[in-house]
Amino acid sequence: MPTRKPSDVIVVGAGVVGAACAYYAAQAGLSVTVVDRGSVAGGTTGAGEGNLLVSDKEPGPELELALLANTLWRELADVLPPHVEYEAKGGLVVASGESGMRALRDFAARQEKAGVTAQEVPGDRLHDLEPHLAPGLAGGFLYPQDSQVMPAHAAAQLLRAAGDRVRLCLGEEVTGLLTGGAGEIRGVRTAAGELHAPYVVNAAGTWGGALAELAGVHLPVLPRRGFVLVTEPLPRVVRHKVYAADYVADVASGSAALQTSAVVEGTPAGPVLIGASRERVGFDRTLSVEVLRRLAAGATSLFPVLGTVRAMRTYPGFRPYLPDHLPAIGPDPRVHGLLHACGHEGAGIGLAPVTGQIIALCLTNGELPLDISPFRPDRFGTPEPAPAPDPGSAPDPGSAPDPGSAPDPAL
Repeated sequence: MPTRKPSDVIVVGAGVVGAACAYYAAQAGLSVTVVDRGSVAGGTTGAGEGNLLVSDKEPGPELELALLANTLWRELADVLPPHVEYEAKGGLVVASGESGMRALRDFAARQEKAGVTAQEVPGDRLHDLEPHLAPGLAGGFLYPQDSQVMPAHAAAQLLRAAGDRVRLCLGEEVTGLLTGGAGEIRGVRTAAGELHAPYVVNAAGTWGGALAELAGVHLPVLPRRGFVLVTEPLPRVVRHKVYAADYVADVASGSAALQTSAVVEGTPAGPVLIGASRERVGFDRTLSVEVLRRLAAGATSLFPVLGTVRAMRTYPGFRPYLPDHLPAIGPDPRVHGLLHACGHEGAGIGLAPVTGQIIALCLTNGELPLDISPFRPDRFGTPEPAPAPDPGSAPDPGSAPDPGSAPDPAL
């Protein structure tokens, strides 16, 4: 099996988080190999809407990350070419009734104490911001710090901007991790040969748990499926990212059941993107007519003008979900040389730059911009083994595993 030139670090995953890790590591002077079983942005990144949000985050560790990432995205907008479509357009969260407005006021007040800018918009002023919004809404909050990017282009251009310090190995599935006598990381094994480095970064997204298993550690990443509807190109019908107040509750929910909330946003290229849905159904990519019906109904309830617009396509994606809704970022104390940068759920595109920066600082012993202990990869412990079945009892038909819920072992 051929062995190729070693590097300082191997990043597994060529989505936007992996690309950001590679970019900031290269900026720090490290040589990087990025390996992915598919193409650049071929997984969750390519199925994302490109949201860079602070508006949907409760005060706490994730919001701290988002505020730092917000600054980094503005800096990257000056480095990356225009076709990454970075747009600091702001987000508008709307409520249909007074009870919803009270909840939004309370949420915004807590966010403002944490550094978020939120501006209340009375119902009779909503149309100044969004002329095509449905009438009769109680009001909303404008979040000027929310922005958007074209995620697949952003991932590709981050890798390009990293220069010749980054080597891409695409179409290579990681089948094992190489370790030394003390269990320390020495590289990865793929069908094309071995890749050597003293550090491996797990940026495998929804398959991050499977890569962790190859290292013999537990990281309970699960896929959370969502669909996006894409309309035909339009004039700028929707100026901001606009969503209904219940979206925030859906983001924070741990339910496996189907949840949908109205999320509508325009793009510089013209199509309107419509979401959002969440459900845990394993890696099942089956088209759900019920989800699409709910998405269309939610979008037209906010923007009746979309009722006569054609939907050109739809696509599913899998958010890498961890049980406490926080990503795993940083060194794994259980395996020397293994770092994690996965489990961001629907916030990976927004949090990619700060994640990449933190990983690069960990690799170079730099000063971290915040306390990363809430994101410790080992915080979930080791799961207890399932009890052995009683051979004298009949199996419980309700306990059979869902064949669609097992993570795909291929990386």
